[in-house]
Order: sequence, then structure tokens, then C-alpha cells
Amino acid sequence: MKRRHQDQLSRPSKPTTIHGFAQYGDLDALRKLLNDNPSLLNERNPVMAQTPLHVSAGYDRVDIVKFLLDWQGPEKIEMEAKNMYGETPLHMAAKNGCNEAARLLLVHGAFIEAKANNGMTPLHLAVWHTIRSDDYATVKTLLEYNADCSAEDNEGMTPIKHLSKGPGSEKLSELFHWHLEEQRKRRALEACGETKAKMSELENELLNIVGLNELKVQLRKWAKGMLLDERRRALGLKVGARRPPHMAFLGNPGTGKTMVARILGKLLHMVGILPTDKVTEVQRTDLVGEFVGHTGPKTRRKIQEAEGGILFVDEAYRLIPMQKADDKDYGLEALEEIMSVMDSGKIVVIFAGYSEPMKRVIASNEGFCRRVTKFFHFSDFNSEELAKILHIKMNHQTEESLLYGFKLHSSCSVDAIARLIEKETTEKQRKEMNGGLVDPMLVNARENLDLRLDFNCINADELRTITLEDLEAGIQLLTP
Repeated sequence: MKRRHQDQLSRPSKPTTIHGFAQYGDLDALRKLLNDNPSLLNERNPVMAQTPLHVSAGYDRVDIVKFLLDWQGPEKIEMEAKNMYGETPLHMAAKNGCNEAARLLLVHGAFIEAKANNGMTPLHLAVWHTIRSDDYATVKTLLEYNADCSAEDNEGMTPIKHLSKGPGSEKLSELFHWHLEEQRKRRALEACGETKAKMSELENELLNIVGLNELKVQLRKWAKGMLLDERRRALGLKVGARRPPHMAFLGNPGTGKTMVARILGKLLHMVGILPTDKVTEVQRTDLVGEFVGHTGPKTRRKIQEAEGGILFVDEAYRLIPMQKADDKDYGLEALEEIMSVMDSGKIVVIFAGYSEPMKRVIASNEGFCRRVTKFFHFSDFNSEELAKILHIKMNHQTEESLLYGFKLHSSCSVDAIARLIEKETTEKQRKEMNGGLVDPMLVNARENLDLRLDFNCINADELRTITLEDLEAGIQLLTP
């Protein structure tokens, strides 16, 4: 009797919890318990904070894992639940070499790159299991599902770096290097597709810029260089980060300087040169204070607002008065504040203004030309270019625009509108207004459309179509 009592003590007690059923593979008991109490599906056990899926995956109880993954009750299985070490059920399967459980989890969409608290992925832990057991079936499964061979843990170690000279390490090392090379090739192909898509988007944006061929060439150079750097990094190459240069936009009002700055912000962000696409537009009044000590803080606030994007200083020549600055003018102080942050890499600065007055700005600070290395000249638009701008504006109306929902009549070709502009405006007027001529011309044209339509008109197309006659009336109203 005494011996029988001792045998009973040494025998493990029969499990009674859902975690116990998951560990010992008692599917019938687990099913009954869950049917009675579905809320136990993701129950955490004491100390380790593991769910039944963690436990069954870690013990390779495939039937239990499958049952839990297919559960159709009110509760949903937490595939990415983490235990006290930040490990998911896939981590548990990987660290214990439970290949079938790991494969089943992956088939159901388990996140293969999940990281534990120490930064290790399931592939890291599968390698550790292989080192101890010389069983690398789980490593092969994870690699089949494209686990990242170059993922680093918190100590900067990749899975392959954890390999030792233990049994089978040479064969496993060969397997890793083959998959690593395949992943590099795949990433390079993906990067190539993304590069082509981004360059195509760039070209579409450049179509909205009339003229400025020199600037377009420079944009293509920057974009192509950045996108090629993406491909280089996808192949595992280490390359230095690029910085876009600071610029000066020189030209008369209405030549598109502000518009191009906005497009530039979007493009530089798209290709990864800038972290944001914001363009902060400022003038003298936004930077210069009226009293001693006001200008510095005022300018620094604008600089901080522009960080990560472009600071566009319009009419920058107004910072430097034509006459020698007196004690009450603080424009030069604002300029010096801007110059002081231009080497930080946190913003791109564009100075804009008339070509001749901008020479004052260039001459006012000896570091200007060292920091501002790209000068773009915005020429006055001719009649054909103004006609192209008009077409672009009509094709890109937003819902807030007065012209939204309207279209040009088929007779309003670029050539026809160019002839109209040439006929109805003087060279002086075109030079003074440039692109600023287009918006009021279109607004006037819409008003003329309203004037000539009859209230009895029910033709929807006629109600929204601006004709050459409307454009002619619209431009004539601009002539003094």
C-alpha cells in the first residue's frame, strides 16, 4: 500500500485548465471547456502570460493549434498575442523546433517578423534551437515563407550571426546565404518596380510645370539619384545620405515661383529627400520684428515650423533695404538667423524674388553663395505658355475652385487661346502679369458664360462649357 501511494505521488496530476489541456494535447477536454466557456480562448496563464495557442504551439500539439486557429466562436483567436517575454505563438513554435505547428501558424497568416522584447524574430529563435538540437526543419520552413535573414535583434545580431560551429552549422550557413542572396535579388526587383512608378509620378507632376527646362532636368537628377540609392540599399550596399541644395528662384511675379516650390516639396518628399512635403511660405513681415529682440525669436519660430520641409522666402530682397540699413531695420538679422540653420540638414531654403534686387541679398552675406548653390531663372511667359497654363488649370480644378465642374469648348485649343492672348494683350501687360493673367481671365470668362446663357437653357453640357468667345470677353476686361 505504501509503494502504491508513492507511485501515485510521482505521477503528474491530470490537467484541469485549458493551458494544461493544450500542453498535453487533450483536444476533447479542451473543446468541451471552450464550448462551455468561450472566453477562455485567449486566457493568459499565471507568470508566463501565455495563451492556449502559445502553449500548444510550443509543444507542437498540432491538433490543438489547428482547432484553436479554426475556432468560430464569439471570441477571435489572438494570433499575435505576446507572453511576458514579448513572444508570439510563432516564437514559441520556433524556439522549440515545433515545425508542424509553425507551418500551420504561417498558413493562417502569423506575422513572421514579429519581435520579442529582446528584438528576436522567430527565425532568431529557430536558429538557437538548431544550435542545440541539429534540427533545422523549422529554420527551413521560416525561410520558405521568406523570413528576413537580415533582421537584427536588440544587440544588432542577425539570425545568421548566431550560428556557431556546432553540428550542421556549415550546411545551415549555406542555406542562409542562399536565401539571403535571393532576398536581396527580390528586394532589388521590388525596388526597381517602385522606382519606375515614382519616376512616372514625377514625370506626371512635371507636366504641370510650363517651361523651366533647366529646373526639370535638375529635378530628374535628384529624383533619379535618390531612387537609385534606394535600389543600392535594397541590394545591401551602404551609401551616404543625400542632401538637396538650397536654392534661389529669380524672376518676375507670376512666373510660377511659389507654385514650383509647392510641387518641389511634394516631389522631394516622394523620392525620400525630405521627410515631409510641407512648404512654409514667408515674407519679410513674417520674419522681422518692430523692436530690438523681436526678430530673432520670430524668425526661429518660422524656421521650426518649416523643419522637415521647405522654407520659401518670397520677395527675399525686402530683407535687405536698398539704402544702408538704419538701427530700426532688422531684415539682415532675420537673414542671418536663416543662414545659421542652413547647414543643419533640417530644412531646404528657397529665396525668391526679382532677379536684380536679389543681388542685394546675395552680396549681403559672404556665406550666401556657399550655402545657396542652385540658381534658377524664371523667364516671363509667352502667349503659348500662358495658353498651356490655362489648359492645365482647367484640367486640375479642385472642388473649392470657382471653375470646378466647368470645361473648355473643343475650339479652345492651346493655339487658339495663344492667338487670342497675343491679340488682346500687350507685351508689357504679359510681362507684368505673367501667369497671374490666367485666373482673372477664367473668372471673367465664366461670368460672361452666365451673362450670355438664357434661363430656359436645359442643356447640361452648354451650362458648363466655356467657349473662345467667353475667354475673349474675359481677357478684354483685363485691358485698361
